[in-house]
Amino acid sequence: MQIPVTHRTLLMNSAATIPDQKSRSRRAILWAGLTCGVMDITAASVVNGLLGVSPIRMLQGIASGLLGPRSFAGGLATAGLGLLCHFAIAFSAASVYFALSRGIRFLVQHAALSGALYGVAVYFFMNRIVVPLSGARRHPFSFELMVIGLVVHIFCVGLPISLTVRRYSAR
Repeated sequence: MQIPVTHRTLLMNSAATIPDQKSRSRRAILWAGLTCGVMDITAASVVNGLLGVSPIRMLQGIASGLLGPRSFAGGLATAGLGLLCHFAIAFSAASVYFALSRGIRFLVQHAALSGALYGVAVYFFMNRIVVPLSGARRHPFSFELMVIGLVVHIFCVGLPISLTVRRYSAR
């Protein structure tokens, strides 16, 4: 039996759409995670530099979430682990936002507002759940550092993720 041209075309177009959607999804997460990771680590380096903390020490501090205080004796190896952890977190944040945006269209339609709010949510999730459960050293609360952290997370985490996801979600 021969399939009519209109049905054959429809089948071929829908089959080609599935890989294209997967490709767009992967690119959205890749670019959102990469952009977020680079912008956030750059901002963290600037802020920590102003506080007198070297980039190596900052990255070792990230690795201390896994290794505890011994990460500071690990040299470049633990700094590299810290960088790897940082990007794993950035890609995780991008993946979560992307997954949520598939069911909550508001996140794509109002990407700027959603991204700003997502940056705030990520900041509090990291500082109130992830860091306390990790082996990282606790620092005393500082309102000034909280405000800096929130601003960084809005502009270097939430917005890059939401705007990138929106770009790859265009129909």
